[in-house]
Amino acid sequence: MKQSAAEFVRGTPEIQSLPDVFRRVNEVIERPNASAVEIGKVVMEDPGLSSRLLRLVNSSLFSFPGEIDTISRAIAIVGTQQVRDLALATCVIEMFEDVSTDFVNMESYWQHCLATAVCARLLAQYAEEENIERFFVAGLLHDIGSIVIYLRGGRRLKRIVKRCTEDRQNLLTAERAVFGFDHTDVGRELLMLWGLPDVLQEAVGAHHQPMRAKRFPKEAQVTHIAEFLVEARDLGSNGEHRVAPVNEEAWLELGLSLDFLPLLYQDLEDQWRASLGAMLR
Repeated sequence: MKQSAAEFVRGTPEIQSLPDVFRRVNEVIERPNASAVEIGKVVMEDPGLSSRLLRLVNSSLFSFPGEIDTISRAIAIVGTQQVRDLALATCVIEMFEDVSTDFVNMESYWQHCLATAVCARLLAQYAEEENIERFFVAGLLHDIGSIVIYLRGGRRLKRIVKRCTEDRQNLLTAERAVFGFDHTDVGRELLMLWGLPDVLQEAVGAHHQPMRAKRFPKEAQVTHIAEFLVEARDLGSNGEHRVAPVNEEAWLELGLSLDFLPLLYQDLEDQWRASLGAMLR
C-alpha cells in the first residue's frame, strides 16, 4: 500500500524539526519590542549562522554602501522579518548541506535552489513587492521535497531515473508514478511539519501549478517563473533532465516583459555567484 506524502515525511526522523538556533531566533523576534541587539545575541550563538548572514548582507544581493560588521547592525538595516527569513534560509542549507545521494549532485542542487531564490527575489523587486526576502526563501525551498525523496527513496529512485532517462518522463510525472505523490507535495508537508508560514507552504506546494494557488498566487507564480528562467539558463541542477514549459497565465498575471530579461539575467548571475560565496561552504 502506498504512503501519503505526509506519512512519507513523518517517516524521516532526522528532518522532523528545524535547528534549535532558528527556533530561538524566531522566539526572540516574536517578543514585543525585541531589540536588534537581543536578536543579534541569539544569532551569534551559532557562528556558522552569523558568519553566513554577514556574508550575505554584505554581498551584491543587497549592495549596501559600506560594510555591515555586526549582526545587530544588519538587523537594524535589513529588518527583523527579513533577517528571520534569511536565517531560515541559512539554517536549511546547513541542515541539508552534507546530504549524500547518487541521484543528483548536491552542490549542483543547492546552486539551482540559490539561483531560483535570487531570481524570485529579483522578480519580486521588479514587481515592486514588499518584503522581497520571503520570495527568496520560497525560491530556496521550492524543491526541498526532493531532498526528502533522495533520503528515503531507496530502490524506488532507480525507477524514477529509468522513467526520466529511458522513458523521457519529466521528474514530476516519474515521482507521481512511483510514489503516488511528487516533491511539491512532500515539500508542502515538510514546511507544514516545521510550522512555517502558509505563504511558504503554498508557494512550494504550487510552484509547478501556480494558478492553483488560492491564498498566495503571487508567491507561487514568482517561484514558478524563477525556476523556469533558472532552468533555461542552466544554473545548477535539481535532477530534472529537461526544461518544463512556463505557465503563460502566470507570466501574464505578473505583467512580465521579454525586454527586461537580458538585464534580469545579468543581475541574476552576479547576485547568484555572490550568494554561492555567502551561503555555501
